[in-house]
Parts: sequence; C-alpha cells; structure tokens
Amino acid sequence: MLPSQLKKQLNSVLEEGFVLKRAVFQPCLELYPMSEWNMLMGKVNKLNRFVKKNNDFIRRFTAGVKMVELDASGRLLIPKDLHSFAGISKEVVLSSAVNIVEIWDKDSYEKAIDDATVDFAQLAEDVMGNDKDILDELS
Repeated sequence: MLPSQLKKQLNSVLEEGFVLKRAVFQPCLELYPMSEWNMLMGKVNKLNRFVKKNNDFIRRFTAGVKMVELDASGRLLIPKDLHSFAGISKEVVLSSAVNIVEIWDKDSYEKAIDDATVDFAQLAEDVMGNDKDILDELS
C-alpha cells in the first residue's frame, strides 16, 4: 500500500500508470511514473541495436519490466519475479530517488544505507563538489 502522502504527491501521474523494474546497481525495485519511463526509453531507443554492447544492455535493462497500476485501495501489486529479485520479505521501504521511487526490503535498505554512510562524505564531494552548475544552483 502506498502511503497517503506519497499517493498525494503522485496524484498527477496516477492515471498514466507506472513501470516497475529491477534496479541496476542495488537489490531493489524502481517505480517509474509512465512519463519518466517514456523519457528514459526515448534515450534507450536511440542506441544502435547493431552494436552488441548496446543490444545486451537493452535486453538486461528491460528484463522483468512490468506495467503496474494502483488498485482502488491504493495498493501496488508487485509481481512474484520482481518480489524475489528484491528479496522482499515482510516489511518494505519506499524511498524517493528524485524522479522515481525505490522499493526495498527493509533489512536490505538499512544495510545499503549503513554501508553507504562510510563513504558518503567522499561520494558527496566526488559527485557534487566539482560541479559548477550544481553549486551555482544551490547558492
């Protein structure tokens, strides 16, 4: 079940539906509003499929992709294969990741956050510290 506050934030895109897929870098799922998914697929569709690396990427990136909608009660049914991929047991965490929502098994999420905090200061500096455009926007 989506929390009511998240559902309110997603209200403008609820009717379009969502795409649910395996995350690339973490053992979690990614929930894309259809408009975000279509923009991403626009980029992916520009890849030359006659380049083996591109073709392999597209196949693996889109593996297990499912179109999903919220039911009348605000619940999202996670298909069994994606449920297994994310190792979802009993409790889930929904984490906003800018333009998508990550869906995690609670224990896996807490472990990923704990592991990430060790390197976070360096990661923040590497990612954000030298980007003049981002620094200008933040000031």
